[in-house]
Amino acid sequence: MSRDPIERDKLKPRFWEKKKLADLSKKEWEALCDGCGKCCLNKLEDADTGKVHLTRVACRMLDDETCRCTQYPIRHQFVPECIVLKPSNLDDHAYWMPQTCAYRLLWEGKPLYDWHPLISGRAESVHEAGVSVYQMTVSEFETPEDDWEDHIIEEPL
Repeated sequence: MSRDPIERDKLKPRFWEKKKLADLSKKEWEALCDGCGKCCLNKLEDADTGKVHLTRVACRMLDDETCRCTQYPIRHQFVPECIVLKPSNLDDHAYWMPQTCAYRLLWEGKPLYDWHPLISGRAESVHEAGVSVYQMTVSEFETPEDDWEDHIIEEPL
């Protein structure tokens, strides 16, 4: 694993427990990302039930060795539909986010898991806990959309 690209230093301890999501600074908001990579998986939504299923089929920008977007700052040039998650649109997107995602957990009023880097102090803890997409994805370019159902994964990982 490479160095954690998310700045987590000099943040107040357990800031997420003391502030509303809408009141977080940009650095605090970004630090909530656990680096699992699951938000970059293609999803299938059941039209009848509305249930969202994650698949192993990864966005073309995801590197499953680092569980990071290879072009994060300019990703919209390549994937215009990529969501920029922010407090103002979390209500619209939380339902499809991974069950272990810090943004979803806090939105639901739940605590972060002990393996979250903000608690463990280590970016690798998410991978060691087995809740990231580390080395488990297939390419969206090599996987026809008709076959995505064959790659549904159960949550939580």
